Amino acid sequence: MNQIKIGAFIKELRKEKELTQEQLAEQFNVSRRTVSRWETGRNLPELDILIEMADYYEVELRELLNGERKSESMNKELEETVLKIAEYSNEDKLKITKRMHLLFFGGVIAAVLYLILVFTDHADNFLGGLCLGIQFGMMIVGAVMTSKYAAKIRAYKMRILND
Repeated sequence: MNQIKIGAFIKELRKEKELTQEQLAEQFNVSRRTVSRWETGRNLPELDILIEMADYYEVELRELLNGERKSESMNKELEETVLKIAEYSNEDKLKITKRMHLLFFGGVIAAVLYLILVFTDHADNFLGGLCLGIQFGMMIVGAVMTSKYAAKIRAYKMRILND
């Protein structure tokens, strides 16, 4: 896939509808900066947004992914498959987000418990160290999972589990 070509096509479609980047960003609930990155080819929209975009611009998903208009129509089965993949992708993201929220709340509870221990002069015992360790662990997990390496780590984990 040629991201620059796709970005130019997205820009062309936006201009055909006489929209600004900001108006398009509002349409798809993203930032103007995100639209700019799409149009310059630095990033591509998520699959679910690509599907919405194809409907919005009344073009086929294949045309968007090729970065040009085609005369041939998209196979309905292929479209259904892509929709299922997008749905799975969204479910997967939701599952990861829920896990991150649980880890975050665990870290917050550990922090509150540690503060209570500090104010009652009991922070020097095992429980105080445990709370600090949990907080530190949650910070590391949060930093890694919100970094650009999270997808690579997840793919590596899935390869190991499938072997």
